[in-house]
Amino acid sequence: MPNEMSGQSKTKNITIVNVAVAVIYYKTKYLLGFRDAAQHQGNRYEFVGGKIEADESAEQALIREVVEETGIDIHQNMMVKLGRLHHDYGDKQVSLQVYQVELTAQQYEQHKHCEYGLEGQAMTWVEKSKLLAGAYHLPAANKTILEWLKLPTKIAITYPLAHFSAQPNSAAAWVHYHREQLATESWVYIRLKASELEYIAQQLMDVRPDILAILPYDNDCQRSKTTSTDAMVEAKTTGSIVAKHLTHSVLMAWFNGTQDITESEQLAHISSKHPLIVSCHDIASIRAANKLASMRIQQQLSPVIGAFLSPVLTTRTHPDTVPLGWESWSALARLADMPVIGLGGLAPVMIDQTLAHGGVSVAGIRQFHE
Repeated sequence: MPNEMSGQSKTKNITIVNVAVAVIYYKTKYLLGFRDAAQHQGNRYEFVGGKIEADESAEQALIREVVEETGIDIHQNMMVKLGRLHHDYGDKQVSLQVYQVELTAQQYEQHKHCEYGLEGQAMTWVEKSKLLAGAYHLPAANKTILEWLKLPTKIAITYPLAHFSAQPNSAAAWVHYHREQLATESWVYIRLKASELEYIAQQLMDVRPDILAILPYDNDCQRSKTTSTDAMVEAKTTGSIVAKHLTHSVLMAWFNGTQDITESEQLAHISSKHPLIVSCHDIASIRAANKLASMRIQQQLSPVIGAFLSPVLTTRTHPDTVPLGWESWSALARLADMPVIGLGGLAPVMIDQTLAHGGVSVAGIRQFHE
């Protein structure tokens, strides 16, 4: 009996609350509520949402909670999964299933002047720029959500250096092309080999300091705590590095046991200064990405902010690779604990189709340069 009571006591001390979270927005305006001082994590702003009941799906709970709290009926709105989070507050553990919900103009006009929700809580519409800048004090679990919201709907990928091999100076031609063609303040994955990255990425970011760069994680230096490539690029460039990219092969090497190192060593070697974007192609890599994302949150490191999931459709560069197709791609996207970025045979105009299948962004080369 004493052992049973002890076990019951331990079980009672662990409270996991499953919560559906709605990131409601219209254009650049986002809806926040304010938690009463007496509530858990009180005196903080929060996104709309609430507990998922035993007989509900996350989407059903989202629809119910939003209408109960705000009076906004979102059952016909598109709900796009951003991701899933588990956060331990010490006295309570929460598991958040996070969706972004875009309102129609009519819904926004109807509710934009409401200062209080239906449960008496203060409500306010805030500018996205201020929200992402940290102007509103949110519960700790929401920090990752804010990082997710920084992802644009379009990410350009640079051509490989070999694309300019016919030019007398391929490096100069590569820099000139991308300097002229990349959109202002665009997110750009500078996809180059480690041996090429240092000087070419530096040149591009110097002449285009407005671009927000995603740089490759340097696989050749896995065993060193710092890489000369990363250090030199970050020290010399005037541009902004917003994330590091982890390839599918590197991701799977960490989590398939082919690297004889501990989890703490994995985290130390995979850049902790910048958020990560990972490449996934199948269930195994989605699971590995989810594990990495969870590890980084537990260790309070910069989060995994997205996953390139590819190929959606047939591509010119890999015509023999069998594409996932939209239905299989969508099924995999639902398994991911982070926002999913469509890649492979897509164009910027296909963002609506991507959203409808559970993605938040599209990426590519040829059709993503102006």
